[in-house]
Amino acid sequence: MKYRTLGRTGLQVSEVSLGTWAFGSPSIYGSVDTGSAHRAIRGALDAGINFFDSAPLYGTKEEDGIAEKVLGQGLGSDRDRVLIATKFGRYHSRVHTNELFDGQTVVWSVEESLRRLGTDRLDVLFFHSPTHPDKIRDDVWTALDQLKRSGKVRFTGLSCGFIKDTAEMTRGWAAQGRIDVAQIAYSLTYREWEPIIADLGKQGVGIVARESLANGFLAGVFTRDIVFPAGSLNSRYPREEIIERVETADRYKALLVRRDVKSLAAAAMRWVLDNPSVSLVLSGSKKLEEILDCAAASDAAPYSAAELAEARRLHVKDFSPA
Repeated sequence: MKYRTLGRTGLQVSEVSLGTWAFGSPSIYGSVDTGSAHRAIRGALDAGINFFDSAPLYGTKEEDGIAEKVLGQGLGSDRDRVLIATKFGRYHSRVHTNELFDGQTVVWSVEESLRRLGTDRLDVLFFHSPTHPDKIRDDVWTALDQLKRSGKVRFTGLSCGFIKDTAEMTRGWAAQGRIDVAQIAYSLTYREWEPIIADLGKQGVGIVARESLANGFLAGVFTRDIVFPAGSLNSRYPREEIIERVETADRYKALLVRRDVKSLAAAAMRWVLDNPSVSLVLSGSKKLEEILDCAAASDAAPYSAAELAEARRLHVKDFSPA
């Protein structure tokens, strides 16, 4: 595993890191055995992964933060070996479940996340995908400053939502020094944020790439006739789009899989890492073998200029992320 600096935070992060949504959202990803989740987390640690991303929303209607709790238990006494990021602003358990970006909520949310994770600090706290600047209450900044002074939050980030609604907010917060890190959906099949990623990188904002396997379509396991379970993220796509996504993935597989990049998943991760503005890319798998497959991308050689140019030629449209 290789490491990069997370922008102006100075934190050294593993190029491939682990997102934990799948450990806490059974309605979307299916049930997860706690023992298996802990083995996956321990295996990720052994592979050199040192950055773990979670959120209170990664839970159920009955319980927020299941993934945070699983992560904290899995890390155990090794918490000081790693960096933990979580989010605030979206919840299942509260009457108003979405977009609570105010001072009172962030203080409450941080305390709850610290309790579930079994730690005394968060290395990065992300705003969880606000849809519009109007959703942000002014008092949130004072509360965040207080949390930083207390040592409970080290750095602030923005997990970006829809580009049409939040691009200018993201640029503005970065320029004003309000955020140190941005978490952005970015993959071979979704590149809409690419110019902004470049601009943020120049300003010293650390870039955490998410959804880089395109909800599994870039994992190389889906076929044209796959049927997704009702209620899952991919069940919303019509058959025509599923076929188009699978065929696009097959074209990238033919181009980018090679001796030191043995799967489409690893190729998708390697391609993201070839963007110099990216600090790390998240694997979102709950299975250790899939996490390790993604982690192998860090040790693979970068793609050549010719390969990157051909991958650029193959990109004819963006497919919407989750």
